[in-house]
Amino acid sequence: MSFDDRLDRIVGRSDELQNMLSSVLSGDAFNKASREYADLGSLVERIGALRQAEQDARDAEAMMADPDMRELAQAELDGLRERLPGLRHEIRLALLPKDEADARSAILEIRPAAGGDEAGLFAAELFDAYRRFSDLHGWRFEILEFDESELGGLRGAIANINGRDVFARLKYESGVHRVQRVPTTETQGRIHTSTITVAVLPEAEEVDVTVNESDLRIDVYRASGAGGQHVNKTESAVRITHLPTGIVVAMQEERSQHKNRAKAMKILRARLYEAQRAQLHSTRAADRKSQVGTGDRSERIRTYNFPQGRVSDHRINMTLYKIDRVMQGEFDEFIDALTSEEQAARLAQED
Repeated sequence: MSFDDRLDRIVGRSDELQNMLSSVLSGDAFNKASREYADLGSLVERIGALRQAEQDARDAEAMMADPDMRELAQAELDGLRERLPGLRHEIRLALLPKDEADARSAILEIRPAAGGDEAGLFAAELFDAYRRFSDLHGWRFEILEFDESELGGLRGAIANINGRDVFARLKYESGVHRVQRVPTTETQGRIHTSTITVAVLPEAEEVDVTVNESDLRIDVYRASGAGGQHVNKTESAVRITHLPTGIVVAMQEERSQHKNRAKAMKILRARLYEAQRAQLHSTRAADRKSQVGTGDRSERIRTYNFPQGRVSDHRINMTLYKIDRVMQGEFDEFIDALTSEEQAARLAQED
């Protein structure tokens, strides 16, 4: 099927849905058709703009035969010829298969890796940077776990970031983040290199993942760390082990055992859902790795060099000399470039 034939079928389907919605449908069928019609709306608008531009180009070519109109027609035709490739490219991007997880909220996990206390300190700073990034996009940033070290760094932290297209924007952040700087505890001014791991998982609903109670081992215990005498007197902490996969999630942030269990189940479902996605889309993941990375925690994706004021993304060889702004949550320039790189790779596969 040609590109134009495909566009005609999309417009025809949109017209068909519009007629169905205005006459014969009701109940669940109406809701399903309404969602499909809404999903096609933006694409149909783009197709309409392309068709109009193509018609305008034909009209301008016809005007070239009139000597009095030739100069005006040529100017209009030149502008349309510049515009048409961009319109077609936008439509080709819109036609790429969608990752249904892209529109979802996400679970963000950050852990220090190599580097001791300095890794923990940078983990805390990057966690704050993602909180600011969420604020910039109007998303809700809910802390599920925050295990703070004695020096104010992190032993680990988990957040639930709620909003539209959160996973689509943040999925490129998964991997190893490396920091190069002089730690505050360094007396001789030597630059240290530390690493932390970031994982971004799409939020999963109960309908996405079947979790049988018989597959779970649930342990309760007394919470440790900060929190006053209360946490030492009640068994509010919860550790859930998913026996078929060996995935373990522990939660002690809340004083309520019920709340800790609910948070732990949210994280467990996200990890199971992502494992299912990785298995189903293994071929796509391999293709993506050559371009922007797999999102695996073991892959070094970005370096933050404080002495030189630069941040480098190793997947696309992109360096920005504005580390202060990046640490204020301005990740969009990297994310936009990574998104474009992946889209270009997927378009190339379809050619």
